[in-house]
Amino acid sequence: MAKEIYARLMSGPGGGDPFDRHLFACAIAMALSTPGESLTVGLGLSEECLAALVGRSFPHAPGLLSGLSLDGHGDEPLTIEEPDLRALLLEHRTRGLIEEEWMAHVVARRCLGANHLWQDLGLTSRADLSGLMRRHFLGLAELNSRDMKWKKFFYRELCQREGVMICKSPNCEVCTDFTTCFGAEDGVSLLVAKSTLSDSPPASF
Repeated sequence: MAKEIYARLMSGPGGGDPFDRHLFACAIAMALSTPGESLTVGLGLSEECLAALVGRSFPHAPGLLSGLSLDGHGDEPLTIEEPDLRALLLEHRTRGLIEEEWMAHVVARRCLGANHLWQDLGLTSRADLSGLMRRHFLGLAELNSRDMKWKKFFYRELCQREGVMICKSPNCEVCTDFTTCFGAEDGVSLLVAKSTLSDSPPASF
């Protein structure tokens, strides 16, 4: 189902940058194909922000907003660190675009998933995530010059700001967890996996 939702979102006209539309379509498809999860909660966006995102990027899919109340609070943090993750991203925003505010919420919320971040965002590979970071949060991309896994990098940055030492060794080269932080993030795109495993019909919007 997820792949079909993505295809329908990308098939119609929309504003903004095509790569950004791709990123948002992947995250929306993942959230919609997760049982028991509302779209706003899945993306970490308020109902008002979701309406603005859909209106700008996917105006042909107003059904995504069906049943939403603009008085809702889908962006309420689910964990203590989520607001800090959003703030870290926005502190390094590159272009000052509203899309970067939406993206910060989405990335911070999907960081709470159990898989590689690029998978929980529904992206095709880690390269998509690195492209997102270089495009919208360049300062962080440059700080992660050694290509640490993104979730590891985000949480290390937050801990360092709080003066919390989470590393076993004074430098990465002698650390026994080196591959945990810097190893390959291989795997199948969950966008494809969910489509393969699901017998549900595509969402209607």
